[in-house]
Amino acid sequence: IKLEMPAINLEGEVTVLATVPEVVEPLESCAVTWQKLISTALEEQLKKVPQGNGPLAEVDLWRERNDTLSALTEQTKLPEVQKVLQILQEAESEHIRDLQIVLSDLRKHHMEALDNVKFLSTLERHLKDLTYGTGFNVVLDTIPSLMNALRMVWIISRHYNKDERMVPLMERIAWEISARVYKVVDLHALFKEDRAAAKKKTAEAKSTLEQWKKCYFAVHAQIEASGREQHWEFDQKRLFEKTDYMTSICQDLYDILQVVIEEFCNIFGPELKAVTGNPQRIDDLLRRVKGLTSPMEELTFDPFSIKSAHDWKLIMEEFREEVSVENVKQIFLQNLKDPPLYKNHPPMAGAIYWSRSLFYRIKHPIIRFQEVEELLASERGKEVKQIYLQVAKRLKEYEDQKYSQWRDGTEQILPLLLKNTLLTSSVTEEPVGTKKSICFIVNFSPILQEVIIETKYMEQLGFPVPEVARYVALQEDKYLRYRNRLKNMLDCYHKLMETLNEAETKLLDDHIQELWRVFKSGHRRLNWNSLGIGDFIVQCTQAIRKFESLVHHIHNISEDISNKLLFIESTNLFKFPLSKNGDELPEAKDFFEYVKCERAKDVAHMVRKCSAIPQLLIKVEGRVANTNSGKSPKLTSYYAYWENRIYQVLTQLIVKNLQAFNAAVLANVPLFQTEAVLSFPEIILQPNANEIDKMTVQCIQDCVEVTKHFVRWMHGTCTECPPQRVKEDEVITFSFYSDISQNPLIIEQAVLITQNVHRLLASLSKYLNQWKRYHLLWKLDKGVAMERLAAEKPTCITFDEELQFYVKVAQEVTEQPLIKDEQSIRLQLAPLAYTVQENARGWVISLGKLLNESARQELFGLQEEIQVGVFSL
Repeated sequence: IKLEMPAINLEGEVTVLATVPEVVEPLESCAVTWQKLISTALEEQLKKVPQGNGPLAEVDLWRERNDTLSALTEQTKLPEVQKVLQILQEAESEHIRDLQIVLSDLRKHHMEALDNVKFLSTLERHLKDLTYGTGFNVVLDTIPSLMNALRMVWIISRHYNKDERMVPLMERIAWEISARVYKVVDLHALFKEDRAAAKKKTAEAKSTLEQWKKCYFAVHAQIEASGREQHWEFDQKRLFEKTDYMTSICQDLYDILQVVIEEFCNIFGPELKAVTGNPQRIDDLLRRVKGLTSPMEELTFDPFSIKSAHDWKLIMEEFREEVSVENVKQIFLQNLKDPPLYKNHPPMAGAIYWSRSLFYRIKHPIIRFQEVEELLASERGKEVKQIYLQVAKRLKEYEDQKYSQWRDGTEQILPLLLKNTLLTSSVTEEPVGTKKSICFIVNFSPILQEVIIETKYMEQLGFPVPEVARYVALQEDKYLRYRNRLKNMLDCYHKLMETLNEAETKLLDDHIQELWRVFKSGHRRLNWNSLGIGDFIVQCTQAIRKFESLVHHIHNISEDISNKLLFIESTNLFKFPLSKNGDELPEAKDFFEYVKCERAKDVAHMVRKCSAIPQLLIKVEGRVANTNSGKSPKLTSYYAYWENRIYQVLTQLIVKNLQAFNAAVLANVPLFQTEAVLSFPEIILQPNANEIDKMTVQCIQDCVEVTKHFVRWMHGTCTECPPQRVKEDEVITFSFYSDISQNPLIIEQAVLITQNVHRLLASLSKYLNQWKRYHLLWKLDKGVAMERLAAEKPTCITFDEELQFYVKVAQEVTEQPLIKDEQSIRLQLAPLAYTVQENARGWVISLGKLLNESARQELFGLQEEIQVGVFSL
């Protein structure tokens, strides 16, 4: 389309040219031509529609319209065209107004096309992926991005923000998605493909159709939540009616493939052939399974068309009815030997219930089959009906077989179950002595309970039940009540027995045997037909309560004894004195004396606790043996048990205390102090290392000898052994010391503590060696040293050097630390430092005296010389 220009000269001013008729008239004729040409071009463009059903056709339409109108618009902007318009406007030509209206329409439609192309271009990549993408995975990934891009177009565009523009575009997108599904899911080829691949393809197709609707409503929710954007409400029927229907068809196809793959082909395999023992029959079933999809492969209508919905519904109903019969048949064959049971159903009646449920499952669709004459009249319908009759017959035979098996078994076993004794035990022979592991069990067979339940369900199913079974079922509450009472009684007994240790079991042997004698009638004589079951339960309950009272009494006393032993075991035998004035700690002797005194107080308290134990055991003796001598033969093992407990507690007491003392020795917290002193000619500790070693050993020995205060009991009693005189002046007391002192762990701890203290003392002694550098202060004889120095007639410089040396030594000593902590021992160095300083001062005084004497002699000599000189003069 080209705007032709008039063949006249337009040079000159517009105002001048507008007054020349020879110029205006040709231009008016040209304006009329332009108007017709532009109007025709606009009409042609506005009549054009997208060439295709997909969204890309709409993009191509707007791009073509934009190209055409853009070229025409550019011509109207040419200088010569603009001058023609100016001249006609100046000349007030009657043709200029019509031309300007057409030019305004051109600009408006051009701007619309330009704007639409710009915004549709943002969708083009997504639309191409939707149209030409290689698989459903590309389409699935594209739809969310495309929908978000559509939202932006809806919000920003000036022309695609109206339903009349957006709905057709989205309708085309829905058509494109439907076309992709229609092309891929071809029923004529779908069931000939690998079934797993076909199932996957159908699932992806369904997901793609669902994704379209899901993303639409996701954008709708975003826009509604924002509250600022234009509402996103379109005609959902136009957008989703077709895709929703195709989604339901894909679901039907997926269900068909699922049944064919999962519920038939995977089941009718080698395992089922082995179970049924009829491989030929399984192969026939497989051929029938493959034939189930034949109607879908031979369709004469389009299943994805909504117009064919009724025809497709008939096809699916026929498939489901046939699948239902075949499915029930394969379920029956698969679970024939081990049928699944409803909750609380017994095996036999449950199997019959299962069989009947399968029958009702196929009966209902067959009834519906009969309601649709065209289904029943077909060849496949007749075949399905025949299969139904065969399966129903098999189910009825199975039901009758299960009932006969139950009835015969019940009549045979029920009388035997009722003759079972009430109780049975974990041992078959009469126990010689009391054994804590012996358990009594209620001998109510689970089979008897099962017979009762089976009888009830069989009656509900309409079967006649044996008279003895009906009688037992009517007595169910009584039997269960007896069973529960017996179980509760035995639970109480077993819990009580679990609280007894071995010593208590031996202690109560007679009482336990008496309890067993009460149990014996239920264990040997009474059965579930007996009349005295209730009385037996009452007798057993009373006997258990009496025994329980005795056990609780013994446990209370045991707890009291255990508390006393716990007090003894937790006693601290190494209580340390607290420092009074910060750095001031007790001397070693005072420290160990304090520990000894505190220990003596605690030991007296411990002995009182231990001495009270025999009286508590005599209380036990009174309840168990009705005596109070402390020497009952029935309690011999019980006495021994507690005496052994005392031994264990005392052993643990000594071990723990020694371990705690050893830890205190090694800790970086000083417990006592010792002093470093000069014992000419050596520097030593005060008290010395040997004395501290001895005090430590004695303290450890005193700790172990605490056990001498705890006297052993006479054999078979809880009475303390009296002192035994072995010689006239020697008496022996039998205590726990002789055994505990030989315990290897205690000996090891004692040696370890001694070694650690010795090591600490050695470390302190080694530390004192650095003070030996001052040994000349006290080792040299001052008198001899001064005489030698005087004989040498030293100069003042020599005296100054000597004096400076000893003054420096005295000063150096004052700068030394006066306390040295070595783990648990504190070394006080002040006495040693004072001694060293005093020795240094002594040397300074001696040197001073020598210097004084030398100076005096020099002075007197000088005085004599002066006097002689004066006299001579």
